[in-house]
Amino acid sequence: MTEAARDPQRIGRSRYSTVAIILHWIIALAIAFQVSIAWRMGGRPTPESFALIQLHKSIGITILLLSLIRLGWRLGNPPPPEPPGLARWELVLSKIVHWGFYVIMIGMPLTGWLMVSASRRSIPTLLYWTVRWPDFPGVAGLAPGAKKIAHAFGQNGHELLSYGVYLLFVLHVGGALKHQFLGRDEPVLGRMAPGAVDGRWWEPRLLVIALAVVGAAAFGKIVQPPRPAAGPPPAAAEPPAPVQEAASSPAPQEPAPPAATQAAAAPAPVAPPPPAEPVAWKVAAGSSLTFSTSWGGQAVQGRFDTWKADIVFSPDALDRSKVTVTIDTASAKTGDDQRDASLPSGDWFDAATHPKATFTAARFEKTGAERYVAHGSLSLRGVTRPVDLPFRLKITGDKAQMSGDTSLDRIAFGVGQGEFAATDQIPAKVAVHVQLTARRDQR
Repeated sequence: MTEAARDPQRIGRSRYSTVAIILHWIIALAIAFQVSIAWRMGGRPTPESFALIQLHKSIGITILLLSLIRLGWRLGNPPPPEPPGLARWELVLSKIVHWGFYVIMIGMPLTGWLMVSASRRSIPTLLYWTVRWPDFPGVAGLAPGAKKIAHAFGQNGHELLSYGVYLLFVLHVGGALKHQFLGRDEPVLGRMAPGAVDGRWWEPRLLVIALAVVGAAAFGKIVQPPRPAAGPPPAAAEPPAPVQEAASSPAPQEPAPPAATQAAAAPAPVAPPPPAEPVAWKVAAGSSLTFSTSWGGQAVQGRFDTWKADIVFSPDALDRSKVTVTIDTASAKTGDDQRDASLPSGDWFDAATHPKATFTAARFEKTGAERYVAHGSLSLRGVTRPVDLPFRLKITGDKAQMSGDTSLDRIAFGVGQGEFAATDQIPAKVAVHVQLTARRDQR
């Protein structure tokens, strides 16, 4: 393409191209919507604010991509010439505002992207809850100290650029209105709103623009993105195989021995039976380890997908019974991929440092028919505290079915750091439920 073909003065255009106009107004409305959402995201971390942040990230990436397309289009298709008669300071200020908007439209999403990628919460970005957006290049491999610096740089840069949005908006809109109402010989509005009549106070296109911007901001105030799910779907597991009972049949009758033989075979004194030994049990498919709490008044159900239990237990040998349950803390699931990705982080289970939680019980008490209490201890996030687990147990042949419930103080174990240490949104008490099917270990 020759310079003559690229020169807007020679082309004689008086307004932007259709592509540039469409991109301009889509990005403008997206920014108005985005700013409106941002005003709702402050304060305590509630389910609503969490959902708004995820939507905010999606809109931000959309603005980034559209702005890059807009910039590429501008570089390949220069804008029309400025109206004649503008003062030099107006020309300079116009350039500053226009290129400042490109810095804002590209810089804010980039700094936000860097901030969430370097966050210790490790919440992934799912564009509109569907498409996984990668982390900022190079951030995943950073050392913890460097990642903290990157997070601070992204956070401070994002906040600083946010002030620029308001400043540039005032300058951009103020300049357009000044030329429309006070500069009849300085046509500006028609360059981006085709058909607008310069100098007309009751220009209908201005009303449409104002209503569109206000509508986008109002929609940002009322939109309710989907909140995190209340719990994960049921775990896929094969049901335990049915217990095979041996068929009973009458034993063959043997002829009675003669009376003399019976007298000679008088039974000797019987020794007392040896004490009962505890039985080793193997956990069967379909067993579950779940927990429940609430977040901002909304119930939250969760489970651990990976755990194992070593069980040596018998109701007749409680003094020699022992149970050890080992839980993979990174396997916690609550039904929302973005929320679940944060649970192994330092704010919650800190799975990188403490990948396992362990419950051990070696003292059992019978409290009623098929009712017991396991007096043990739980080690979680490097903290060990006593925990009592009341449970019901029914043993039929080689099959045992157990269910137990207890509650834990998450604060006592350090689960929930920073803003999550407060209990006004997420209570300190977390209910834990164990549902277990086991069979005698035949090994």
